[in-house]
Amino acid sequence: MTAPTILVGDDDGAIRTVVSQALGRAGFEVRATGNAATLWRWISDGEGDLVITDVVMPDENGLDLIPRIRDIRPELRIVVMSAHNTLLTAVKATERGAFEYLSKPFDINELVNVVRRGLESRRAPGDEFAAREPEDALPLIGRSPVMQEIYRTLARLMGTDLTVMINGESGTGKELVARALHNHSPRAQGPFIAINIAAIPGELLESELFGHEKGAFTGAQAQRKGRFEQANGGTLFLDEIGELPLTMQSKLLRVLQERAFERVGGGKTITVQVRLIAATNLDLDRAVAEGRFREDLYYRLKVVPIRVPPLRERKEDIPLLVDHFLKRLRQEHQKPTTIVPEALARLVDHHWPGNVRELENTLERLVIMGRQPQIQLQDVTAIVGERPPAGAAGLDAEASLTSSVQDLERQQIVKAMEDAKGVQAKAAKMLGITPRQLGYRLKKYGLAS
Repeated sequence: MTAPTILVGDDDGAIRTVVSQALGRAGFEVRATGNAATLWRWISDGEGDLVITDVVMPDENGLDLIPRIRDIRPELRIVVMSAHNTLLTAVKATERGAFEYLSKPFDINELVNVVRRGLESRRAPGDEFAAREPEDALPLIGRSPVMQEIYRTLARLMGTDLTVMINGESGTGKELVARALHNHSPRAQGPFIAINIAAIPGELLESELFGHEKGAFTGAQAQRKGRFEQANGGTLFLDEIGELPLTMQSKLLRVLQERAFERVGGGKTITVQVRLIAATNLDLDRAVAEGRFREDLYYRLKVVPIRVPPLRERKEDIPLLVDHFLKRLRQEHQKPTTIVPEALARLVDHHWPGNVRELENTLERLVIMGRQPQIQLQDVTAIVGERPPAGAAGLDAEASLTSSVQDLERQQIVKAMEDAKGVQAKAAKMLGITPRQLGYRLKKYGLAS
């Protein structure tokens, strides 16, 4: 039996050599070239069983080559590799018909596995969805391995209506992931409706989600459509789903199963077509074990899980984020602010318990309050403090960091409760969270009376 032939296009000779040797050891025949013209000639002559192409080549962009390949050989799988590691690149590659996208540097074993999967799942003509042009810019930023995995997952989910559960700490950008899922789905032309479950009082949640009829309760002076109806034909994003009361969990489960519900005070069954995305910063596995979250609802929501990492797990992305935020802030505040390397290094060192949101707020404060065109080290340390000392010997660094963050959070809660003289609603407002979230944290840290 003849070994499958893999066509490789990359203008970097070292990459061609490494890829060719790895695929050769895996039992494949390989033909490699440094330009798109030769690659195209091989493909148009009917050669090759799978194509691997770089994005940037001297004579043509690899992404532009994809539609041409699909026009003449729609069954041929195409793997795109690129050092321009952004969500936009991954989305463009997938929308134009690439089987897989790999960011450089990549694990050579992963490449071999991708090639094998591609050969085993040859495309049937017409099995792809209609491509759409992506937005000019997408808000998710980062080239770290953990962000690259998110990009690949998002690209694979394009064209699907699968329910997604996004998990991550506050401030990591869970809603940005949800919006990216919506913007590159078949429902992109429909509405994107977001609701923070924790911000809605429990007694109003049913009306907020499903709507109500006129006179359904005191103050219901007119019929009102709920978020499910508002999101019909689009996407509904339920943030902080872990805060949903048990009584509402059963009602949400029914909607997921039947795609139908009644407004509060109404008897008419309403049917909707909505793609649901949920997010939480809680450990829902633990909540299920403790009986605080329905197991059947949990697995209905967690069809595809996506974890958004905290900023401390992707510190190599901080310079990119700083550059992005400073560009926007310079324009907004008409100040030509830059940052010196020592100040940037201190930002990278900081543990950022508030994640990307805290970084953005810190930079805005530095730009607005700065009296000179450059952000200096002393400006940064005035806000985030001096560089933390090295961790104690024998302690696990991650456990130590988690403990430090929790200690800081507990101290902030204690101070807020003292300043509010024990009034939880007032303390929650000071902390920028809801009373329900504060109640959960009071129990978590043993502060509940």
